[in-house]
Amino acid sequence: MDISATITIPAKLEFLYESVDFVSSCAREQKFSNEKISEIALVIEEVFVNISKYAYAEKNDHDANIEITCKSVETKGFVIEIVDSGVPFDIMSVREPDLTSDINGRQTGGLGILFIKKLMYEVQYRREEGRNKLTLFV
Repeated sequence: MDISATITIPAKLEFLYESVDFVSSCAREQKFSNEKISEIALVIEEVFVNISKYAYAEKNDHDANIEITCKSVETKGFVIEIVDSGVPFDIMSVREPDLTSDINGRQTGGLGILFIKKLMYEVQYRREEGRNKLTLFV
């Protein structure tokens, strides 16, 4: 049976834990292990922080929302869709950081996106009707 739950919250850092708690609760209902729920929470935290810091840099506060939908779909498993109307950002176009080079010579950033891609079974991005849609398959 397909099950779905959605929350829409302001894209402000003070709402970070509300988003993590929502998704963690949905994952608990799906009987994921505590370890997997922690991984999911880390991914949601990374996505939320990136959206709140960068997606709405040039928009008014009243437009800055993040919609998170958790779905349990028979054919796809547990799916998390994160939607914002901020600036376009295709997470899939970001190159993986070079983890083999000396730490002092590495470019900053990119590790969070690497975590997202590695901890999720599949990650998809699309831009539709002026909105970023990031789909995470757990």
